[in-house]
Amino acid sequence: MPKVKTNSGAKKRFVLTGTGKIKRKHAYKSHILTKKTTKQKRNLTHSGLVSKADTNNIKKLLALK
Repeated sequence: MPKVKTNSGAKKRFVLTGTGKIKRKHAYKSHILTKKTTKQKRNLTHSGLVSKADTNNIKKLLALK
């Protein structure tokens, strides 16, 4: 049986935590920052977790399942 390849876009965007959850960064923080408020930019800085509904799909992209 052939090896399952990891999706190269997904491996740049997601990190697996020690407890098995998937960490992600927020969108809308890369450009056009002048019209966004300081509070909005500050809140987008913190990382979040992938929702439970998307976890299985992302694990397939990362070849974890």
